[in-house]
Amino acid sequence: MIVSICVVAYNEQDYLNDLLMCICQQTYPHEFIEVVLIDSMSTDETALMMSEFKENHPEFWGVQVLKNEKKIQATGWNVAINHYKGDLITRIDAHSTIPSDFIEKNVTCIQSGETISGGHLVCVSDTDNFWEKTLLKAETSLFGSGIAPFRRKVGRFHVKLMSHPTYKREVFESVGLFNEHLGRTEDNEMSYRIRKAGYQYCYDSSIESYHHVRNSLKSMIKQKFLNGYWIGLTIGYNISCLSLYHFVPGLFVLSILLTTIFSIFGYAQLALVLWITYIGLAILMALLASDRKMMVLILPFLFCILHVSYGLGSFWGIIIMPYWKSKID
Repeated sequence: MIVSICVVAYNEQDYLNDLLMCICQQTYPHEFIEVVLIDSMSTDETALMMSEFKENHPEFWGVQVLKNEKKIQATGWNVAINHYKGDLITRIDAHSTIPSDFIEKNVTCIQSGETISGGHLVCVSDTDNFWEKTLLKAETSLFGSGIAPFRRKVGRFHVKLMSHPTYKREVFESVGLFNEHLGRTEDNEMSYRIRKAGYQYCYDSSIESYHHVRNSLKSMIKQKFLNGYWIGLTIGYNISCLSLYHFVPGLFVLSILLTTIFSIFGYAQLALVLWITYIGLAILMALLASDRKMMVLILPFLFCILHVSYGLGSFWGIIIMPYWKSKID
């Protein structure tokens, strides 16, 4: 069974080499691995690194280096889907790494009768300094990252969505390509169509992959804002592909706005209840996430910043959505 590992990258010279080394270390026979590398018109050394990898690794079944001229993530995955030649296709984000048994375990899962396989996404920090460890705790805690099963549950069961899944060829032949109008929610919309077509995502917690989290608060705030922004836009496109927890940060920001207005007119009780509840929950989640006193003190503030960033992004997306829809219709 030939497995096509597909990587879409834009300006990932600092991370791509680690991922390519992980691919070289796979225990699954290299003569049955195709590597499909998609460069999204990078301005750094990403494209060169891809070309050098192709030249230096003839041991693989094949290596393709392709261009994603539109630079959009969904377009990049569509380039991969249109060109891969394997029986299975595995999507790996360029900002990630995988253990040596990643492909082998996914193939075993597929051979057991599943159509889509994947597993536990582990968030990691690139350094060991206190601040980045605190950002990592904020990102990986239940309060900070959501309740998706692929983030923390143990076992083997079916889920709605996974990171770094492996698909049998028939899946995309049946449901088509990624929606190139969407950014950051293209996975949600695709998984919705996949489930509607009768396919299931098999989650196996013994299959792990590693996501390298943003190492600065500024980049994390930007990430959360854009995540929320695309949730807001997607509400007007296909709200059914979203889960309830996608709307919680937006509702939190709306609650802040409404209770503040009530407070201006002399009804401060609602704002008091809101903030007492939120602060109490944030402190509880900080205590569950860490036993370091300084980290526990910082985490509630980080939770609030990230939630508000996501919520503001959602509202901005909803505001822009009618104009956006008029452009794509």
